[in-house]
Parts: sequence; C-alpha cells; structure tokens
Amino acid sequence: MAFERNARKRVNPRSTMHIMRLLSAGAENAGMQEAPGLNPRDALDILEIRARDAQSDLAQRTDAGDAVLQYLAQHGAHATRAAVAANPAAPALANRVLADDAEEDVRAELAGKIARLMPGLALRETEHIVALTIETLECLARDSAVRVRAILADEIKHLDCVPPSVIQTLARDLEDAVAMPILEYSPLLSDSDLIEIIACGQVRAVLTAIARRSPLSEDVSDVLVQSLDVPAIAALLVNPDAKLRAETLDRIIKEAEEIQSWHVPLALRADLSARAVRRIGGFVGAGMLERLADRAGLSDSTRAFLNRQLRARLEHRQDDEAMAQAAAAAVQRAATENRLSDAFVEDAAMANNREAVIQALATLGKVPEPTVRRILSAGSAKPLIALVWHAGLTMRAAFRIQTFVMKLPGRELLPARGGVGFPLRPDEMRWHLNYFDISC
Repeated sequence: MAFERNARKRVNPRSTMHIMRLLSAGAENAGMQEAPGLNPRDALDILEIRARDAQSDLAQRTDAGDAVLQYLAQHGAHATRAAVAANPAAPALANRVLADDAEEDVRAELAGKIARLMPGLALRETEHIVALTIETLECLARDSAVRVRAILADEIKHLDCVPPSVIQTLARDLEDAVAMPILEYSPLLSDSDLIEIIACGQVRAVLTAIARRSPLSEDVSDVLVQSLDVPAIAALLVNPDAKLRAETLDRIIKEAEEIQSWHVPLALRADLSARAVRRIGGFVGAGMLERLADRAGLSDSTRAFLNRQLRARLEHRQDDEAMAQAAAAAVQRAATENRLSDAFVEDAAMANNREAVIQALATLGKVPEPTVRRILSAGSAKPLIALVWHAGLTMRAAFRIQTFVMKLPGRELLPARGGVGFPLRPDEMRWHLNYFDISC
C-alpha cells in the first residue's frame, strides 16, 4: 500500500499525456496490419481511463500539493476540476481559475466550498491569498447560473466576514432563490439597506424573507406594512421578533377584515392592546374569538364583548353552512346540466356569491374546497389567476372574481394581457399552484 501511495505521488500528468500520444500514433501507424496481443487503441483507452482515475484521486487529496492541484484545475477533465473545486486544500489561484470554468457543476462545487474558507481567512493567510479569495467570491456572486449564485447565497447567509459588496449584490439579485437567504439572515444588511430594497416597488417573495428576519426593527416593519403585500405582512405578524408600533398595528387591523390569512397571526400577537383585541374580535371567526377571550389581563367589559361576538358568530356559522350547502347543490346541478362554465362563475362572482364561486372552482379544477378558500383569502391576485387557469376558465372570470369576490383594490388587480390573455406565464402559474400543493 505504501508503494502504491508513493507511486501515485510520482504520477506526472505531462508524462502520461506523452505516452498517450505515442500509443495513439502507434495505433494509427499500425494501419490494417494484424498485431498480436493488445490492440494499441484498446491500450490507449485503458491508459486514458487509468489516467482519469489517477487525476480524480489526486484532485481529492488534501496533500497533493499546490502545483498538482493548480495543474488539474487548468487541464483536468470535468470530474477532476469539480473535485479540485470541492477540495479545501486547493490553492487560491486554482479557485480563482475555477470560478471562470465553463461547467456549471464545477462552479457550483466551488460556491459550496468558498464560503467555508472565509471565517478566519485574514488571520491565517497572506494579503495576496485573501485578495484572490475575495475576487473568487465576487466572481461567483455575479455568476450567470442561478444555481451557483443560490448555493453561494445559502452558504454565506449567516457570515459577517464577507465583503459587504457581495452581500449587496446577492440581496438585490432578481432571482428569489438567491436574494431570499441573504435578506432573511445576513447580519451585514442595515435597516437602510432593507428599506431601500422594499422601496424598489418589487412586490415579491423577498418581502416575506425580510419580514421573517430576527430581529426586525419598527422602521423596517413600518415600510413593509406600507407595501400592503399580503404574504409579507402575514409573515411579519407571525414573527415574534418583529417590533410593531401601535399605529402600524392599527393600520394592519384596519385592512385585515377582508384578508383571512392575517386573522390567526394577528389574533395571536402578544402585544395587542385592549382596543386592538376588541377591533380584531369584530371580524375574526369563532375559534379565534375563543382564543382572544382566554387571553390573560383582559378587562371584564372586553371579555363580555368577545363573548357576545362569539355567540353571534356561532349563529352566523349556521347560516354560512346553509349557504354553502345551497351553493354546492347549485354547482352540482349546473355540472350535471353542462352549465358549469365561465358564464356561471362570472354571474356568481358579480352577485358576490362567494360560496358558489368556491364550489365551482373546486369542482372544475378538481381541487379540495379548503384549498380554494385559502387562495381566495390570501388577498393576492396571482394564485387566484393560476387557479382559474387550472380550472379551464378564462381571464375574464378571473378578473370578475378579483373585483367582486376578493374585492382587491385597484392597484392590486391584475387585468388580462391584450384584453383577453392571462397576464402570467404558464410556468409562473404552475409555481403558484404548487405553492398551494396543487399539481398540474
């Protein structure tokens, strides 16, 4: 075994390549002549395989030496270069070369490793090595492949020892998979950075990532609430480390009656005043009213108010159940008579018959009724449009539902593209459906 290890250390890649060229020339010169023993071309194949195996072994060794790893980074096969990229002992110059490698897999391996080299780098390496490593990091942050940037972002999201410029680049990336880890976790982002990103006007999943930060200041929370992004505010309410001013919470409560997804996290906030509890008790369901009434520290008058609201909700629930049964029967009749169409859904929407719309979408899209309710209560046009598309209806029906059932404000309505088409691409709509566990 010792001999084999020493032999591997003596492998000279240049000599191996020279032998391969000689064998190749011999195979060509052999022409049509029969030669006893191993065919030169077969010998060449064997040598190539063994050379690749030897290179792969060397590429993974932490004691191979800088010169060997540098050579393999520049001249090795695809798998060999990927192994060097993953090798923590690879020299900084080899890492920098691999950051420009043509193969995405190689750069992805490097992105996964490079962040692990950063902690304590300046203490154990020379200025030149540190500069080369930072240059490699910056190159990967600008990589053309989303996968590479996403791996890098996930690896450095908790670090405070990377250049702020790299964090800024990734935080402003147009791909959510890249920006979200940085926005949710990076300690290098200031409140002003976060406010600037929110103010860019992009209502995207990145706002939800910011809302989940721990801790989150009152200033950033204020700006998030001003965006009126439904998922982001829901995440903000769930976040126990997000600080909210009383006036900011009042604004959320004012908008919350029509947004079902805010009810539970809002009612469970620990920082509610007695006034806020009474206002929330005016619109949440029976289950949440019971939770509110059980809160410690409530006055007798507030508790009595909540109990009155609870009795009213229970009576109203019976009416809602009767309406749901009637709507389900109407949809079933329409389906049996082949009348369950755009016209049926549009008429139900314009009549604000929410139950009929829910039952129709559930039936046409073969989607569970509770899922349809979640989508309509989310307060966002995009998943609703995706559901209507999935159900085989037109964008006209989707717009009616947005307007008359969801009652979205004008700035949040998504109109048809070109007057008739869906404003989202099919892949976008499939993404929104998958978010609600709807396969298509």
